[in-house]
Amino acid sequence: MLKRSRMLNTSLVFFVMLITLSTPRAAPHASHPEQTTMLDNKSIEAIIGRSGEMKDNVYKIGLPRTDLKVRAAGVDLKPALALGSWMAFRRLGDHAAVMGDLVLLESEINPVLAKLEDNGIEVSAIHNHVIDEQPRVMYMHFMGHGSEAKLAQALKDALSLSGTPMGPAPAAAPASGHDWKPVQDALGVQGRERGGVLQVSVPRKEHITMADGMEVPAFMGTGTAINFQPTDKGAAITGDFVMTASEVNAVIRELKKGGIQITALHSHMLDESPRLFFMHFWANDDAVKLARALRAALAQTNSAL
Repeated sequence: MLKRSRMLNTSLVFFVMLITLSTPRAAPHASHPEQTTMLDNKSIEAIIGRSGEMKDNVYKIGLPRTDLKVRAAGVDLKPALALGSWMAFRRLGDHAAVMGDLVLLESEINPVLAKLEDNGIEVSAIHNHVIDEQPRVMYMHFMGHGSEAKLAQALKDALSLSGTPMGPAPAAAPASGHDWKPVQDALGVQGRERGGVLQVSVPRKEHITMADGMEVPAFMGTGTAINFQPTDKGAAITGDFVMTASEVNAVIRELKKGGIQITALHSHMLDESPRLFFMHFWANDDAVKLARALRAALAQTNSAL
């Protein structure tokens, strides 16, 4: 009887093993299926008080710090050059995700940070983008998950502790009338003028994902950003290169050759793959000359030129 019981137990174990081996395993990063519902833009707009732009399933709202008068290296910075807070929303199955960057005075950092954390929004970086500016300006990157309304309300509550202008966007600034074609030809990338500034975005070729499987498109903050503002010398430039570790110093060398200063090097996210580094820069010189130097630097990265 004992022998028969052992045989039955052995057969049962073998049967369970067969079932286990034959059952398909869940694919990694399966926590975020493809979008099954549309992003609730209306809830976001109603709370933030401003509409945005949809691209690549990402809804992005810009909140430039038009209240600030910032001067760097003798140049009065237009908000579109380096003072643009933004938040980007994306629908992921049964919830939404948000990422973005807030432009803050030093005195605003900790009140805003505390409110974000209280409302479940994670802070992923705090740092400078430019140098020698007055007043001092810092940049806070964040990310969060939840309903559109919850995320938008959390961001509104935090921004209410800063001087960030909310509500409807002011009337668009008139076109500068600057001829940007030579700059775009030298850079090899087309951009568009906003707020008197030529803004260019260059995506990377590979897909950027977070540890939980969420893909982060270029429009959500993973594209190299280059901005040109007309000056008496030609143009002031700033922005940030998006690079893997092996690309960082190759880009630095090309920018230095072109007389472009490095102003910051840091991360913006916490658990992305591949790991990315963001390098901010500054120069005020002939615009076409700077565009050529930037193109040489872009060639050192895995960018979709």
